[in-house]
Amino acid sequence: MSSVPSATRRVVVLGTGGTIASRLDEHGAATPVDPVGGLLADLGAELGHDLVLESRDLFVKDSSALTPADQALVVRAVQETLAGPDVVGVVVTHGTDTAEETAYLLDLVHDDERPVVLTGAQRPADAPDADGPRNLRDALRVVADPAARGLGVLVVFDGLVLAARGTRKVHTHQTAAFAQPDGGPLGHVADGRLVVDDAPAHRAHLTLDTADLASIRVDIAAVYPGVDGTALQAFATAGARGVVLVATGAGNANPAVVAAVADLTDRGVVVGLTTRVDTGPVWGGYGGGGGGADLVAAGAVPLGTLRAGQGRILLLSLLAALGDPDRVRATLPTYL
Repeated sequence: MSSVPSATRRVVVLGTGGTIASRLDEHGAATPVDPVGGLLADLGAELGHDLVLESRDLFVKDSSALTPADQALVVRAVQETLAGPDVVGVVVTHGTDTAEETAYLLDLVHDDERPVVLTGAQRPADAPDADGPRNLRDALRVVADPAARGLGVLVVFDGLVLAARGTRKVHTHQTAAFAQPDGGPLGHVADGRLVVDDAPAHRAHLTLDTADLASIRVDIAAVYPGVDGTALQAFATAGARGVVLVATGAGNANPAVVAAVADLTDRGVVVGLTTRVDTGPVWGGYGGGGGGADLVAAGAVPLGTLRAGQGRILLLSLLAALGDPDRVRATLPTYL
């Protein structure tokens, strides 16, 4: 962990595209086009004369099109930036569709007191009521505030300051896009300053070669009335090393899915168990041939309050770091 001299305080903003960098095209569709430097115009003067803003575009994409290789690039760029002199923190502008996944991946590997903040927008940059400028301004204020040290990777959006783990997109188009359904925000931005309301939960960290993320397949399968094991078997046949099962209720399915989970476990595929329900933990409390207790007995590992997107990132990261499926299953609870 590097110290930061008080004479110079650098904040680096890494751009990846998303709605915050988008403008409406001739068909009325929001398309990412703006470099991140253009989003920072005149913001430095608002944050204090001792703060130096720098920016770099990693890519300009809609976040729905991101790949694990793109997310690994973001992780490496953040790590390389923090290795530079005088950096107090990093802001990443990101599309809202998959920001929760990239934020959580960063949080898994970010073992540094200095904050990393993801932000974005729900409205394009040329909208008359664009929310991107406020969100970016808030993110810069948070990352430059000494009170943000030790809070980990954060999502700053619509005035809220949220811990990466457990944060989810909760609305398709309203500006209040993100929340912590199983907890609450760590803080908020009021009158241009960070107010910290809570401490982050314990965060276990991983050391992994992010280059491996692109070579590992982890899929997501849904449970619904009448579902069988076809999707699970197909993912395994396609080379999946992990599958997140989005079950019903507290983590329940049916006998056909239980049988498929047992087969995948025997084949060395790690099955993580989550739910389609908005809030509450997954637990193996039901039997009857297809309940959560049966799924756990077949080899599925409950993912606590993590939902499908972040659960997949956890499986992907653990498989990249540990390799052996038995070690992954044994280690998973450490991160929940």
